[in-house]
Amino acid sequence: MKNDFISNLSEDFIPIISSELSKEEYVSIDLSENNKDLNQIDVSSSKAFEKYITEYLMRNNAKVAYGGYNEIRGIYRRSTHFNQQNPETERNIHLGIDIWCDAGTEIHAPLYGKVHSFKNNNNYGDYGPTIILEHAYNDVVFYTLYGHLTLDSITNLEINQSIQAGDCIAHLGDASVNGDYAPHLHFQIIKDLQGKVGDYPGVSNKKDLDFYLQNCPDPNLLLKMC
Repeated sequence: MKNDFISNLSEDFIPIISSELSKEEYVSIDLSENNKDLNQIDVSSSKAFEKYITEYLMRNNAKVAYGGYNEIRGIYRRSTHFNQQNPETERNIHLGIDIWCDAGTEIHAPLYGKVHSFKNNNNYGDYGPTIILEHAYNDVVFYTLYGHLTLDSITNLEINQSIQAGDCIAHLGDASVNGDYAPHLHFQIIKDLQGKVGDYPGVSNKKDLDFYLQNCPDPNLLLKMC
């Protein structure tokens, strides 16, 4: 599956969260190690990070912040889940796109598909409640992952449940359930799940990055946020 296949699935912006929000209410955000503003806050505190996001949105007259694909981040060093204790295997390069907005915000399927799997990945710094959808277009099968949801989002799902494009499939969770992050959606496109169920790496180390960037193309090819 080539990247132009993903790009050709949409012609314009897809509002993967609340359809009441227009593209003009989105603003890109840099949460990489290059953002020196992050040195002024305690990124290990979800409350401090949420305050930073809220103030960033206010300064930019926006409702939603987005970004993060192939971004090197320091925030993951707070959790042993990302092998931060070993520089050789430390996972700190983000493989999806993050969409930062209020807890409880609706999440909509960008494409027709079915429920592949779901799981509460409840390690500190992990996804929390997670849904994976399976999509098949022109005999090409691929997957989309939605992380940091509410627990209710995975309560009544069924494997192979049909999903229409635009269906509300979940709501954003808060720090009490989403891995202890400021509320946001982690959205990721995956070509090969490698046998995983309800989970797939959303952060890579440098050594494996080439593989993961091939297996997880830029979600903005589909969503067209910019």
